[in-house]
Amino acid sequence: MDKKKWLMDSIEKKSGMYADISDRIWEYAETRFDVKKSADMYVDILKNEDFSIERGITGMEHAFIATFGSGRPVIGVLAEYDALANMSQAADVAEKRVLEAGANGHGCGHHALGAGSLAGAVGIKDIMIEYGLKGAVKLFGCPAEESGYGKAFMARNGDFDDVDAFLTWHPMDVTEVWGKSSLAVSQMHFSFRGVSSHAGAAPELGRSALDAAELMNIGVNFLREHIIDDARIHYAFTDTGGLSANVVQSTASLHYLIRAPKQDQVMAIYDRVLKIAKGAAMMTETEVDVRWDSACANYIVNRSLAKSMYENMKSVFPLPFTGEEIRYEGQFYDTLSEEMKKSMLSKAKSMFPTGSREFIDNLAGKALNDELGELVFSDKPMTGSTDVGDPSWIAPTAQLNVACMPHGTPPHSWQWVATGKSSIVHKGLIAAGKVIAMTALDVLEDMKLLEDAKTEHMDNLGGEKYVCMIPEAVMPG
Repeated sequence: MDKKKWLMDSIEKKSGMYADISDRIWEYAETRFDVKKSADMYVDILKNEDFSIERGITGMEHAFIATFGSGRPVIGVLAEYDALANMSQAADVAEKRVLEAGANGHGCGHHALGAGSLAGAVGIKDIMIEYGLKGAVKLFGCPAEESGYGKAFMARNGDFDDVDAFLTWHPMDVTEVWGKSSLAVSQMHFSFRGVSSHAGAAPELGRSALDAAELMNIGVNFLREHIIDDARIHYAFTDTGGLSANVVQSTASLHYLIRAPKQDQVMAIYDRVLKIAKGAAMMTETEVDVRWDSACANYIVNRSLAKSMYENMKSVFPLPFTGEEIRYEGQFYDTLSEEMKKSMLSKAKSMFPTGSREFIDNLAGKALNDELGELVFSDKPMTGSTDVGDPSWIAPTAQLNVACMPHGTPPHSWQWVATGKSSIVHKGLIAAGKVIAMTALDVLEDMKLLEDAKTEHMDNLGGEKYVCMIPEAVMPG
């Protein structure tokens, strides 16, 4: 039997287990580094699948490395399982319906992401046993992709250094290989401290931390005109000093994210933001403390590995969606605004630059995108960020998106939470696992592919070395 056919059949036989894992982690909906139940489930299953487990790495109790095999090459598969705060939503309901106020929800599909990566890693292990293949597979359990960047801490600690190639995927509303970079990003908190006083009787005795925070934001708003176009600066007030307007507020805090195509650009913008914060403190006679949360690097595209992944996708997609599944997605597609539906035309054009107008119009109107996008590489980065960027600096990396979310709906939306336990998501994660495993098989058996990918990787780096932006003193938390 053809090895890839055997591999796909092997993964399909265990598809019920992977779907169940995905659904259970959807229900756990754990965030950041506090993902014990999810990690426990993975570890138990991986032990039963004959992987050796190293847990609690890099100061993260619920990060793990599961290894099978030895020698080279070493295939790294990246798994995520963290949810988003305040995204509680009922499953399979085509309207925004909160299950529990303030509770978490899987609005980015990481419950399925981890399960699909698990399917890929176990599939690689199974075929290594069946055909006596040399090498090793490592499944990396990575917490806090959403706002803690667990992979960046792992990269800083050297946990990825022995890997020859990384493979992963992401649920999406389109099916394609990643052909563009992401933005590097840093996160930090600015906390101002002042002096409280009666705002009416003795305002001259107070020093307002809230004024300082507002002045900082005003200064950064002026800065936005003077940074590169691809950069982004986001903020949120995490402390406004209290609810009493007749008090000069003695505390105020801001959470900032700074994004740019390259890490050095992020740091250059951060230096300017820091000066603005210090200036705001000086103007108000307050003090400011800066606490870094985390940071992650820009994603480096490896075309050699991406092309191999794309060829394997051709044998899996389009997925066999039923009429009932298409109608199910249609309920959620109908919740989109007309503006959002119109924006799908430009997305369809970017996925199929050679597609006819009729084809593009038809694709943009589909509630469930069942088309495999063309292999498109672009020098313009996407506007989001991912901590997959950090391992991509260490070894060649390839990632695919699989359309298993309602077409046109964005990540971090209630629609993604609502459809997260559907049969469509189950089919998507199994398909992703098959592509990951088949691409890994290519790397295990084709030394030229790996050599080409590594040569390209070094060319992409251009002599640069990976340097984690997170200060050494900052630990996961």
